[in-house]
Amino acid sequence: MPELSTAARRQIADIAWTTLGIETLETRYADRLDLHDTAVWSIRAALEAAYLAGAVAAKEMAQQGGTA
Repeated sequence: MPELSTAARRQIADIAWTTLGIETLETRYADRLDLHDTAVWSIRAALEAAYLAGAVAAKEMAQQGGTA
């Protein structure tokens, strides 16, 4: 599996923060910091945001002559 770009990682972190209220996706080795109770509607919103971000990135790559 290819590595994600820095921009993609930032966008995922932003989705985690704005949609799920998760401050960081880094492991902090403490249950209270690493495990989260999250409503299914928040998970759905985060997945939809990630999907749409991927679709936008694929469209941009196609317009630049790259492959998705």
